[in-house]
Amino acid sequence: MERTISRRVLLGTSLAATAALVVIQGAPRIALADTLDDIKKAGTIKIGVGVMGTKPWVYPEGDGYAGLEYEMLQYILPKLGISKFEYVSTEWDSLIPGLKAKRWDIIFSGMTVTEERRQGAGIEFTRPYYFESDRVAVKEDSPYKTPADLKGKILATTVGTVEEMQAKTMVKNGNGGEIKSFDDFAAPFLALQNGQVDAVIVDNTTFGEQKKVTPNIRVIGDPMSLAANPDWQAKQDSAGYKFGGDGIGVRKEDTALLAALNKALDDMDAEGVRQKILEKYGLWDTSLSREAMMGK
Repeated sequence: MERTISRRVLLGTSLAATAALVVIQGAPRIALADTLDDIKKAGTIKIGVGVMGTKPWVYPEGDGYAGLEYEMLQYILPKLGISKFEYVSTEWDSLIPGLKAKRWDIIFSGMTVTEERRQGAGIEFTRPYYFESDRVAVKEDSPYKTPADLKGKILATTVGTVEEMQAKTMVKNGNGGEIKSFDDFAAPFLALQNGQVDAVIVDNTTFGEQKKVTPNIRVIGDPMSLAANPDWQAKQDSAGYKFGGDGIGVRKEDTALLAALNKALDDMDAEGVRQKILEKYGLWDTSLSREAMMGK
């Protein structure tokens, strides 16, 4: 998963309205001015979100919020010594620029850790708190049975996401003919329903929730490992971490904040809280254990 309601907005929503740094090579270790002290003084943290309204990630409920990332955040906040938070909902492709411009303090929005984002965009990530794969979604009454059946067909995705990279890989391999990239995540499914595209490339987690809202969709083929930008494949292969994990994004200079977030995630695992949250949303399996996600 990496978002207007963005990265993984459901069609139904659209229609209805450790103290150590993350185990990623090259993480910065120089002590610089850090946001953590400022956050503690203010007593609140601003969080950039490109998936607001998207189940099961984070969505409004009653007078507050719900979702797996929201529940994880509630565990993390006191670990940081912070009592309040503010969600800033934005388009997916503005998450990293907004973080670097200090419009928010962190990105907590189902964003996959990639070298294109770390080295190219210049931000850092915590250790993963979730792992993803991609699926190919089609309408139930479509004739497609395997990705190979999509040769010459139109694939829908969202701009700036790893799913867009997946779609490009599929076209390159002959399993698609054209890509339509949309600015949000409702549009691809609307286009599928309207017959404007033949398939949507979507993360496995979002598909499960979308299926509950629009039951006339199904997946074809096996789950696909996330695809890196081909221009970054060599650096991704040598990055030293298992590709496909979602992490919390921070600015490169915020080493103390990064360490504190990693410590909170480690504590969450030690106390079994992350597993309980994922179980609540029907997502837990052993591939999501800390050891499995870290490639150990």
